[in-house]
Amino acid sequence: MMDIRKLKELVRLMVDNDLTELDLRDKDEQATIRRQTTLSAPQIVHHGAPIAPAAQVPHSTAATPVVATAAAGARGSAAPAAAQDEAGLEAIESPMVGTFYAASGPDKPPLASVGMAVDANTVVCLLEAMKIFNEIKAERSGTIAKVLVKNGQAVEFGQKLFLIRPT
Repeated sequence: MMDIRKLKELVRLMVDNDLTELDLRDKDEQATIRRQTTLSAPQIVHHGAPIAPAAQVPHSTAATPVVATAAAGARGSAAPAAAQDEAGLEAIESPMVGTFYAASGPDKPPLASVGMAVDANTVVCLLEAMKIFNEIKAERSGTIAKVLVKNGQAVEFGQKLFLIRPT
């Protein structure tokens, strides 16, 4: 059986490069990963036998963000409201591609909510990747100022999940 880290990396490369099929073979192992549609989960086939679908990895059709720069004469204009709201806040980013879960179960309260004080070891959410739930910790002390994703939402590597006002 292939190492799970290898499989995660292959799925990430597949999504990053918008591939629909990846077939790898060597003398000891063979793996094929397929995505039927742009929104389907990759299917991993090992030695000809399908394995359960991998993590739900939606294809991102969003355009690359464009950063506007102010002209020298426009420097006196006010910053956008969103930028002012986020001044002094630090982001908790997703360390992987996966599905965001705010609580440890459907009937459980959120692990982190706006106004909640957290420290470096506080678990703020769960990310499910390849049927494995990973606890995501705040890794800094502060107060949750914003929750940027919805429960059950697919997230990308490096995507901002929370904004924290550091203490």
